Amino acid sequence: MMKTSPTLICIPDISGFTEFMSETDFELTSKVIPSLLNNIIYSNEIGLKVSEIEGDAVLFYKTGEMPTLTKLVDQCAYFYTEFYKQLNLLREKNRNEEDAGNIPEFLGLKIVLHFGKEVGLTKVGNRIKLFGEDLIIAHRLLKNKIPINEYLLLSEGLTNHYKNHQLGQEFDWGKLKEDFTEYNHVGKVKYHYIDLKPLLEK
Repeated sequence: MMKTSPTLICIPDISGFTEFMSETDFELTSKVIPSLLNNIIYSNEIGLKVSEIEGDAVLFYKTGEMPTLTKLVDQCAYFYTEFYKQLNLLREKNRNEEDAGNIPEFLGLKIVLHFGKEVGLTKVGNRIKLFGEDLIIAHRLLKNKIPINEYLLLSEGLTNHYKNHQLGQEFDWGKLKEDFTEYNHVGKVKYHYIDLKPLLEK
C-alpha cells in the first residue's frame, strides 16, 4: 500500500548535459558525469535521501522534520560551489584529453526545490519511489521561462511552506525574482528564482 506524506523535493540538474554528451568523446563523458553526480550526492549535508539518479540529475527527497529555510538555501549554495570545484578538478585531471576544455564550457547546475503536501512513497527494490502530482510539478519546473542557465528555483509550494520567513533575507549574493510558467495538464505554476553564478565570486 502506498502512503502519502508531506515531502520536500530537491532536484540538482546538470545543465548542458545533452550538448556535452554530443560534442565530447564518450570515454571522457563516461568519467565526468558519474563523478559530478557522485559529488552532488556526497555534498548533501542536511539528510536528504536519494530516490533516483536520472542521467543528468539527482532526485532528493525528505519527509518528517524539515530543515530551516536558511539550511536549505545554504545546502543548495554548497551543492553549486562543490559542483564547480569538481568541474575544475575534472578539467585538470583530464587536461591531456582533447575535449577536456568542454567540461566547464558546457556544464553547469540548476536546482529545483518544491514542497508537496501529499507525495506518494512506495518501495521498489532498495529505493523509495515518489509518485503524485507534486513530483510531476517538480520535474516540469526544470523546463521553464527562466532566462539564465544556472539558478535556484523555489516553487510556490515551497515558499508557502516557509511563508513565515522573509525570503529575500536568505540570499546575500543576489536578488530573488518572481515568475511563473504554464504547463499542460498542470496549469500555471508560480516560483521564485535566483542566479547562482555570483556564488562563484564570493
